[in-house]
Amino acid sequence: MSRDVIVIGAGAGGPVVAKELAAHGLDVLMIEGGPRHAKPEEQWSRLENDSNNPLNGYFRVGPEDRSKPAFYREFPQNGFLWQLSGVGGTTQHYFGNNPRAYPGVFAGYDGPDKSLYDVQHLFPFSYDEFVPYYEWVEQTLPVHTAPMGTKEEIYFRGCETLGIPVQTTKTTLGPSYRPQENAILPPGGQAGRTTDLELLTYPTSSGCTMCGHCFNGCVLPDKSPRNLRAKRSTDNSYVPMALTAEAWSDGGRAVTLITDAMVTKIRTENGEARGVSWIDNATGMVHSEDAAVVVMCGGAIESPRLWFNSGLPNPNDWVGRGFTDHWLDWTFGLMDEDCGSSRGQASGARTDYPGYGMLMNVGLMPALEAFTMTFSDSGIRGQYTNGRGMTGPWDGPTGRLVGPELKDVMQHGLDRILNVISVVDDDVTPDNRVMLSAMPADEAGPVPKVRFLNRGRTPRSTRNREFLARRAVELLRGAGAKKVHRIDWPALPLHVHSTMRMGISDSNSVVDQSGETRAVKRLFIGDNSVLPNSVGGPNPTITTQALATRTSEHIARRYFGIDPWVRDGSSLVVSTDRRISDRLAELDL
Repeated sequence: MSRDVIVIGAGAGGPVVAKELAAHGLDVLMIEGGPRHAKPEEQWSRLENDSNNPLNGYFRVGPEDRSKPAFYREFPQNGFLWQLSGVGGTTQHYFGNNPRAYPGVFAGYDGPDKSLYDVQHLFPFSYDEFVPYYEWVEQTLPVHTAPMGTKEEIYFRGCETLGIPVQTTKTTLGPSYRPQENAILPPGGQAGRTTDLELLTYPTSSGCTMCGHCFNGCVLPDKSPRNLRAKRSTDNSYVPMALTAEAWSDGGRAVTLITDAMVTKIRTENGEARGVSWIDNATGMVHSEDAAVVVMCGGAIESPRLWFNSGLPNPNDWVGRGFTDHWLDWTFGLMDEDCGSSRGQASGARTDYPGYGMLMNVGLMPALEAFTMTFSDSGIRGQYTNGRGMTGPWDGPTGRLVGPELKDVMQHGLDRILNVISVVDDDVTPDNRVMLSAMPADEAGPVPKVRFLNRGRTPRSTRNREFLARRAVELLRGAGAKKVHRIDWPALPLHVHSTMRMGISDSNSVVDQSGETRAVKRLFIGDNSVLPNSVGGPNPTITTQALATRTSEHIARRYFGIDPWVRDGSSLVVSTDRRISDRLAELDL
């Protein structure tokens, strides 16, 4: 059987491509290496280890059968690669934050701060050209301004001491602070007004119930249709639209979804992609199917791995190179008041510093909060420093908290801790990369090795991180913190980009500005790996999804003669459409 399009991966980008092409009647097959949690209210819990254990949690990179080992990735440096497989990918546990990239990372930018950016690795088109695609995704998810709680109020109290204004537009042009733009449906009815579970049931409640468990996935409001779950991870938004395209789009055609199946090879003929082969994780059976176009959406680790395992050409040696990860860091303050850190949405406020990156407030559950304090590249405070142990405006040297000091902080009270995460505009460098490991292969072939240096970052990346850490301390003290700790995280790649980057020059990029790979025709890429840079520091998901929408247009026009459809920013359908809910119920999805 031959399809029009095969999409590899159902994380942040794949379902976008599938939904957009299926809406115009194309026959789309989407293959995902992990599970589809069709009934998450029965399969998920609020137990932190049950959800987030990287070896056997329901949120891990691995097959559906949790008794089987997780998929192995070699990670030789100090750090922890925090990603998920399964339908929805890492959006299943993301905080829903969807700020646009800074205009300075696009071609043609000529603002006064132009020199602050990684000007050698820009998007190959202008920000103004890209805005309609942002608007399209913002309508589709949809994206709203986050509701405010106690921790956001206190965070903004600190922002008021920084000497920067409140931002009131979606485009960020200078240092500023604002509520997050996030893909979480706002509270409606009794949601956000009560903790009574009987009242937090659809339709008495709609949207976010402010439960504080964003990192464990979203199943609320209870009894709501899947496409009306509060957090707009792709398993709650784009996937329901893709699976029901025939119900809401004139001429639309429902996507076929295969899960728990690892694609092992992209098959080519005469320099063009012709189809894929995949292995069923449960049975070990191998299958193949042909297609007119193949779109890689496996993510910044699996896409280069699959390229190498497929034996595809790499003429400029940039496949897998340019790994960026926002080089995250963690700073927190101890407060004399209840900050409500464990309540409400995980991250409702941010501070932007274009050219450097951004700061966000984050509220977590107890085990994850303890994890953030014990994860450091500076060793243990007061014991050893790993050669770092940096001093600054924070209290004492950097380093992880253990023993009595950690107990004292946790006994101070989870809700009296105010957290700030630094999200760095990290430089694209060719030596930070994904390659094939010499470790034993798994069923899908040689496994990926993720190699990058935590301390070998560029001077600009280091400058950005130190700048943001100092602004975080200033913010926390302005908010009233009595004591401020900086942890100095090692690599924690939650935001991973650029390993199959789109670029202006064919000397240092894998795909052209349409999203088609330079070395293989009819092969496109629509995941975070295609981002040309680290988008200036903002969370990358909406930029990936806007770029996937744009790539879908190029596929439709170039290979299927379909006119482009993103013109005025008004989406074909938003994910809250009742027709989608009704069709999902009919299909028991």
